[in-house]
Amino acid sequence: GSHGRTGAVQLSGRADDWRGPQDHLFGCRAKMAAEGPEAPASPTRGGTEGCEGGLGAEGEAAVGPDQDVTPKPASNGAPKPDETTPVQGCNGVNMEASTPAPKPEVAKEEALQPPAPDVVMHVPLNPPMEEVSITYPLEFERYWRAAQENPLDFTAWTELLQYVEQENHIYAARKAFDSFFLRYPYCYGYWKKYADMERRFDFIKETEEVFQRGLQSIPLSMDLWIHYITFLQASLDMNHPDSVQKIRGTFESAIAAAGVDFRSDKLWEMYVEWEREMGNLKAITAIYDRVLAMPTQMYSHHWEKFKEHATSHHPKDILSTEELLWLQSKMASDTVAKTTEAEAEEAPPGEDMPLKAEAMQETGAGDGSQMLGHMDQEKIRELAISIRQQMHAQNEAEVSKRWNFEEGIKRPYFHVKPLERAQLRNWRDYLDFEIASGSHERTIVLFERCVIACALYEEFWIKYTRYLENHSVAGARSVFQRACCYHLPRKPNIHLLWAAFEERQGEVEEARRILKSFEDCVPGLAMVRLRRVSLERRQGNMEGAEALLMEAIRDNEGMPVSSFYSVKLARQVLKVQKNLIKARKILLDALEKDPDNAKLYANLLEMEFSADVRQNEGNTMSSFDRALTSGLPLETKIIFSQRRVEFLEDFGSSINSLLTSYDEHQKLLNQQMMRKRLLENGSSDEADEKRMRLEETAAGGNLAVAPTAGITPLMAADVSNSGTGAYNYNTWYQNYSGYGYQNTWNYNQYYQQS
Repeated sequence: GSHGRTGAVQLSGRADDWRGPQDHLFGCRAKMAAEGPEAPASPTRGGTEGCEGGLGAEGEAAVGPDQDVTPKPASNGAPKPDETTPVQGCNGVNMEASTPAPKPEVAKEEALQPPAPDVVMHVPLNPPMEEVSITYPLEFERYWRAAQENPLDFTAWTELLQYVEQENHIYAARKAFDSFFLRYPYCYGYWKKYADMERRFDFIKETEEVFQRGLQSIPLSMDLWIHYITFLQASLDMNHPDSVQKIRGTFESAIAAAGVDFRSDKLWEMYVEWEREMGNLKAITAIYDRVLAMPTQMYSHHWEKFKEHATSHHPKDILSTEELLWLQSKMASDTVAKTTEAEAEEAPPGEDMPLKAEAMQETGAGDGSQMLGHMDQEKIRELAISIRQQMHAQNEAEVSKRWNFEEGIKRPYFHVKPLERAQLRNWRDYLDFEIASGSHERTIVLFERCVIACALYEEFWIKYTRYLENHSVAGARSVFQRACCYHLPRKPNIHLLWAAFEERQGEVEEARRILKSFEDCVPGLAMVRLRRVSLERRQGNMEGAEALLMEAIRDNEGMPVSSFYSVKLARQVLKVQKNLIKARKILLDALEKDPDNAKLYANLLEMEFSADVRQNEGNTMSSFDRALTSGLPLETKIIFSQRRVEFLEDFGSSINSLLTSYDEHQKLLNQQMMRKRLLENGSSDEADEKRMRLEETAAGGNLAVAPTAGITPLMAADVSNSGTGAYNYNTWYQNYSGYGYQNTWNYNQYYQQS
């Protein structure tokens, strides 16, 4: 049957618009619909755990007669379905699969295009209906279900992939690998395994598609590029005129994507060796000219190889005509400069003046073979090497700046295991250095290297997006998509930053979708709900903002967070809608459901304070009474009582209310003091007797011991022990000394002691 696995997406490779492996995806995962049959038992467990892949031997694998595999189709691979299937991303965006993939474009030799080549990303699609009849290996369903039920369990995935490899079942392998790469696209070793498996079945076209998908996901992988180029060299007919062009174009794409990497030496060497096999000596010189200016780990080795190349061949065979002309012109000008001013600009009798470069070009004498008939080839060679010696010296200085940073990178590949703190610190310092150096191209490549090794660390993705926001909006959006949809699907901060980024760009609907999709994926986070509310408020959609808060209150009824949302809603109604009556009702309704929540009383009181105190004194006093007659702890009630006395002293209209409130406040303080003495001095029996007498005599006493949640004491408790009735305000106002007054406010001078 046909399997119809892929659709193609062509992406840009511009240096200032770096688009990452999964730029076209707005969803977190593409849903895999294929289901396998159930099976009972278990194979031997094991397999590689690191994402290098634990690669096995390459080459064709023999298929035994008793192996349960799908028969080989025709040589051009498995047939494709007539119609494509839409992909549903879990972030809410449908994608239509397009036609089969175009080939990578050949990069231009004169301009290095970092860091992403124009390669093609294939998105696994839902298999067509014909695949339902496929018989999977016996125990495939058990491994598949284990990985699907816990997709964050990396070991479950590696066991699944090891099982499909040992069973050598191509359709089971496609289903497993495609689903795995939706979650772990940076595991280059498994891309190699996937391609090798397609190749064992002689699916040449499918093998190339797998390579292209892998290189789009992790374009900095030297090993994957080399593996792909080796595959092309083995599978292409080199007698065909397009084969050489395709391989050279692939080399250029590899250099454009990964050639700036500090550890890209193996790729450069492979390119040189291939051009040597093609007999293109001038192309080898051009490659060396590029790599000699590139800070890489084996920079000195490249320099020695270039000198060997230059001394082993005639200059006209390895240097371009333009360079030969330039060198001859330089040598001629140096010779003229050495003549003294006294010498006339005339040739000796019977001699002609040397031709200058311009004249040689006009007369046709600029051909390399004719030119070297006049000039010493050794001097040409020495001058060519000397010029590149300066380039090598500059490059050596750049390498020395980065060497210690590179030595600190112990794990350059992706793995689910955490990194050591020293390596994380090294990445931070290295990135800061490269950003300060000012090379945008090298900074981008280093960031890409970093987010491979540190893919599960939110801070590096955030640092990357902040850097790119100043250079490329499309590039920053691409990084946000990769981080949020693949590597950090359950991290809230990066999603909030992504939504804020889109809102700043005017993409309000996209910001809404990002926040809602993340909340659907990770429900119950107050920070995400509040960001959705604030987004609607900033857009002037007050009804939408209120509806989101009301929904949160209903969904969390019976939990403390419901009161939290009630406070937020009441504050919004009061401050934005200027509706005190509606705000008061919201808090009163919340208090009916959560009568012991001190924060609700405090916010109700603050809301009443915000109104006109002359007209709202009754509602304010009702708020105080409601708090003081509730089941709040004694310490919390004392705070409310202090605030009531303070309010009546500053704004009250009745002296009787003030005196009554003060007397009630003193009773609360006496209860608190008695409780402290009992706990400090009395035995358990004596404490019980005294507590009983205290409860009988104290009015409204509440001796419950509980933490005061959500209320900050405004001032120290009144601990006057004089036994008099004088108002001792010193302790209440002592905090004003912190504002720079010379003396605390002494209200005792206004009240005669009795």
